[in-house]
Amino acid sequence: MNKVKILYVEDEQSLALIVADSLEDHGFDVVHRENGQEALSYFKKESADVIVLDVMMPLMDGFTAAAEIRKTNPHVPILFLSALTQTEDVVKGFHMGANDYIRKPFKIEELIVRIEALSRRVKRPVHASYEIGDYVLDTNKNILTHASAEEKLSYREVELIRRLFENKDNVVPREDIIKAYWGDDTYFTGRSLDVFISRIRKYFAQDGRIKITNVRGIGYIMNID
Repeated sequence: MNKVKILYVEDEQSLALIVADSLEDHGFDVVHRENGQEALSYFKKESADVIVLDVMMPLMDGFTAAAEIRKTNPHVPILFLSALTQTEDVVKGFHMGANDYIRKPFKIEELIVRIEALSRRVKRPVHASYEIGDYVLDTNKNILTHASAEEKLSYREVELIRRLFENKDNVVPREDIIKAYWGDDTYFTGRSLDVFISRIRKYFAQDGRIKITNVRGIGYIMNID
């Protein structure tokens, strides 16, 4: 069985050595880089299964590196490790394309569990495109097309649309959505998710057969008449 390759980006050498050794002892293949610029250069040439990024680094910070990586690969799981613990920092991390966010200091056991959860997404096959009513969702380019019009979507919008469509006619629990795409419901309230869903509904406004309904207190369901 091939090992899961982790691109670990951390400028604090002593911490990087401890974390990298611990991850390797757990069976991961770890590639360490010291800043976002080095990480981006490596990823464009070699790729990785999971990226673990510090935020505050020289030359290129983690937020910027994540945004650049998302331009070329919308699917690779990204986990931030950061001493920035304010709500706005965590929210910014997710907006920049993160799948998870761990605050420093952290326990290595927690990091391992979260990496394992992210790596399972790597092993699950994902279709490149979906025909949703009169629309086509391109998950490689993060584009939703209707007739000749194209809408550029965020990584999270693509993943949420895909999840709703793959489970169409069935309710997707709101708690599952929040934990899957925002990691910690402390920083992403149900009301914010409602606003997010409303934006997705507008993307499908040209096809009246597509409905995304809020099942109060439970979750959301996509139906296509």
